[in-house]
Amino acid sequence: MDRPTGAARYGRMFPGLDPLGTDPGLLMRAGGDGGICDAAAVLDEVAAGDDATEAAGWPFFGQLIAHDITADRSPIAGGVSSEALRNARVPKLNLEIVYSDGPIGSPYLFDLADPAKFLLGPDGGDVPRNQQGVALIGDPRNDVHLFSLTLHVALLHAHNRIVDLLREKGVSEPEVFDRARITLTWHYQWIVVHDFLPRLVGAPLTEQVLTEGGRWYAPGPLEAYIPLEFADAAYRYGHGQIRHTYRLVEGGPAVPLFPDLVGFGPLSADRRLDLTQVFDVPGHPPAQRAKRLDGRLAASLIGLPEQVTGAVDNNSYRSLAVRDLLRGETTGLPSGEAIARLVGAAPLTSDELEQAWPHGTPLWFYILKESEHRGGGDRLGPVGGQIVAEVLIGLLRADPASYLSLESDWEPTLPAAGPAFGLADLLAMTPAVAR
Repeated sequence: MDRPTGAARYGRMFPGLDPLGTDPGLLMRAGGDGGICDAAAVLDEVAAGDDATEAAGWPFFGQLIAHDITADRSPIAGGVSSEALRNARVPKLNLEIVYSDGPIGSPYLFDLADPAKFLLGPDGGDVPRNQQGVALIGDPRNDVHLFSLTLHVALLHAHNRIVDLLREKGVSEPEVFDRARITLTWHYQWIVVHDFLPRLVGAPLTEQVLTEGGRWYAPGPLEAYIPLEFADAAYRYGHGQIRHTYRLVEGGPAVPLFPDLVGFGPLSADRRLDLTQVFDVPGHPPAQRAKRLDGRLAASLIGLPEQVTGAVDNNSYRSLAVRDLLRGETTGLPSGEAIARLVGAAPLTSDELEQAWPHGTPLWFYILKESEHRGGGDRLGPVGGQIVAEVLIGLLRADPASYLSLESDWEPTLPAAGPAFGLADLLAMTPAVAR
């Protein structure tokens, strides 16, 4: 996992804009313990009113998407030119994180007795692991914490259930795996477009990009790339939605994400997450909500454990905020204000930013503050929303195998509890959620 394994590339969505260039010392102070990005400093003031509108699980679904389309293995401190960066993921929403190379190329992921189905842990609540507890899954990053792992397990269950449904309809054995893979992938893509994006950027912008195409990102078929403005800034919005604490089961204790819920080891039966605690599922009480977007990160992200960061030579690198800020600097991203002016959005004021930046605001921090003041803390503002909506929809349009390319008027075929299929319906295919 230490080096790129493919030739997919990164690029720039706004190549005409100059890099911002900010003193790394200033970035480390802003993102470090007690800095402007540290929510612990104001926790007493905001804890009672820190809930967003959407459920707490959505940023983790967003993380799953990120793992599916991008993997940058370069060091945090830079040293690799942005032109030389390589993406170790194919830039497609194709569930590569789940299927990897399929039953032939990745046989260890599948059930030897029924190769059309994924292998699960002994009781179905965990992924299979080797004798040292390492997860045998399509992307090891999905084992980083309890939430991403639980969503990964849910996708495995969904695939296996789809296999059962196809067999009930008489689909032949030579075809059943491929049909199940396409079915799950298309439903996942549908969820991204019709459930995830409207919650994150708003239904009007989602519909606009679907109808009119991207203004700044519109690659042709098989020409997709991941813009650095997306990977190293806009799509890191979810770090600001991580709650201070989570309840895993009804009536259970509230614990922080790190170190309490760190992964990379067997998942015992008494440490499972009830997905209805973090997603709104019909027939269950409302879930916990995500944290409002306000430019600050929960304390558990300002001091990441070594299992997540690995050994670091600078203690500041344990802060996810520092890592996000430095990432934008090392890849030469423009300021948030520069992009705002280019896309026709009114830049944030100095009062809204709450931090003086000498030459402009780092794009990642700008997008979080824009979400607070232009999106009510619930969704991305005009800069962040434009980047995310155009890239995710653009990736689907550039993929000849996506539902948007092959059947743009396709609609889900799996059962739905309401008038429109959504993520809750996919999660309901997991036995633990369906009960």
